[in-house]
Amino acid sequence: MKKFLNKLLSFIFTISVMVLTITFSIGLPIYVRPFYYAHIDALDMEDMGLEREEIIEAYDEVLDFLTLEGREFGSGVLPFSEAGKAHFEDCKVLFDLNKNAFIVALLVFVLLFLFDKIGIIELSRPRGYGLSYHAGISTLVLFASLALLAAPNFSLAFAIFHLIFFPGKDNWLFDPNTDPIIMYMPQQFFMNCAILICASILIISIVLIIRGKKKRIK
Repeated sequence: MKKFLNKLLSFIFTISVMVLTITFSIGLPIYVRPFYYAHIDALDMEDMGLEREEIIEAYDEVLDFLTLEGREFGSGVLPFSEAGKAHFEDCKVLFDLNKNAFIVALLVFVLLFLFDKIGIIELSRPRGYGLSYHAGISTLVLFASLALLAAPNFSLAFAIFHLIFFPGKDNWLFDPNTDPIIMYMPQQFFMNCAILICASILIISIVLIIRGKKKRIK
């Protein structure tokens, strides 16, 4: 029974590391706002009518709504439609899901790590490698597969993403006349977000693999 429990907890530990890697990487373009600010000049956003400060204000209001509790939706000096607002409300659900998944995975990781260190449980070492090795390999294979599918046609992948996560809705197809905020969140920005997420997952996975290999039992 103890052996089975240790294997089960080892599996849960591995999943927690994978979830931490993924949710942390997804959070990078969300919470590191200078990443967006750098796009203002790079994508010549001021040519569309707003000053840099106004663009930042509009973006910050949207992100405050998405990432903080109790905030009313707003987009700075830009108007918005009820359909546009509804889409961002749907997005907030996903943002909260990512944040909560990160918190839960972190708690599970810390608890199991500490229990293993003080001898309450004994996390397994499949094939002689540390669990971080297996978490890194699994995460890398999963996202490499997704990246290979999305890379040839990001526009199609972007549309499929919305069809999966916002089923039966089309309010993500913004009309710039009623929701001009979309002009300041161009597809190139979202593509760069995807690149940042994939790069982060790649780097963390490689670090996990290297660390897990060092745990090999001779």
